Amino acid sequence: MATNREEQFPAPVQAPPDPPTIHPSFIQVPHPYICEQTIQASLLTLGVDTSKEQILLHGVHWIDMLRRELQLPYKTFCTAAMYYHLFRLNYTDSENNFLDAVSAALFTACKVEDTLKKSRDIACAVHNLKLPQKAHLQPDDPELETKSRNIIGLERLMLEASAFDFRSRHPQVILMTLAKCVYKLDPEVTRMAYRISLDLFRTYAPHKQSTASLALSCLELAYLLMDKPKDGIVWGNIYHDCQTNRQNILETIFDLLELYTHHRPLTDVGNQFPPERFLTVRIPLNAEAVAGNIPRHAWSIRKPKDLVKPMEHPLTAVAANGDRYKQDGGPNAAVRYMLDFYSAQTEQETVSNYFKDLEEYWSEG
Repeated sequence: MATNREEQFPAPVQAPPDPPTIHPSFIQVPHPYICEQTIQASLLTLGVDTSKEQILLHGVHWIDMLRRELQLPYKTFCTAAMYYHLFRLNYTDSENNFLDAVSAALFTACKVEDTLKKSRDIACAVHNLKLPQKAHLQPDDPELETKSRNIIGLERLMLEASAFDFRSRHPQVILMTLAKCVYKLDPEVTRMAYRISLDLFRTYAPHKQSTASLALSCLELAYLLMDKPKDGIVWGNIYHDCQTNRQNILETIFDLLELYTHHRPLTDVGNQFPPERFLTVRIPLNAEAVAGNIPRHAWSIRKPKDLVKPMEHPLTAVAANGDRYKQDGGPNAAVRYMLDFYSAQTEQETVSNYFKDLEEYWSEG
């Protein structure tokens, strides 16, 4: 009888459980150019006091000392400085040891520029630069094992901070081409411009401007500092050929002048001129910017606090639903790196439409 009753009155069918939540994953696209407002917003989000930005200068100074100790070319120094900048725009200074970050930036740059050095060699150079001659170690010393592993571990963070973008920027190539092959410029000015181009990597200018803009800015500043005639150069024609403009040039020159005005001891060129020389050079440039209504920083006029929401990092990976990595999605969500911005945008639009349709389907039951 019980069997017949169950056949007449079957148990109600239970509704299927809700499907597990699927995150659309994050996509990180490299930023070949970053405006000043985005840089300040990133530092503000990380809690960095921009009025006391000494760690950046000391970090690049250490990279330069390590380059000299290991006898590496200038291109490796420039690339390492850019990796160090990006690292500090993504991670706070308290998360990692200062010298380990410097070493990891140089280690990564050595691989990118094909000037290979072992992590033990870099760790040994850091150790020896801090201590007197009698306390120096050899690269195979067991005491350097921990430091070597730390450098290798931070290499991954360096690559993630740059979104695995291995394109580097070397304004020295264009600068020397213009100086020697195109315009036959004064050798003294050319040497000064070359040294200025190395000091340029102590600022964020290489992340904001094209390689041609950086080269032209260093060349013009060299002429201004040395107070020499510009050999009949028509700057407007050069700007057109190099696809840049006066606004980009002035912004880069102002970045350099601020570096030389406030941090002369940590630069290569700054100590060669008295402090008032940089003020003398800046006065007519300020007048030109005011007369031409040229803003101090290009591309954006919004304040850093208006650029991003509180605790939202502008350089982190973004998902199709608007989540930002480490803030909304959590550490377990997948992050993929894409070099083509338009491909990433198309994929995000497609994924966004898919999840929207999926949500409507489950809401309708």
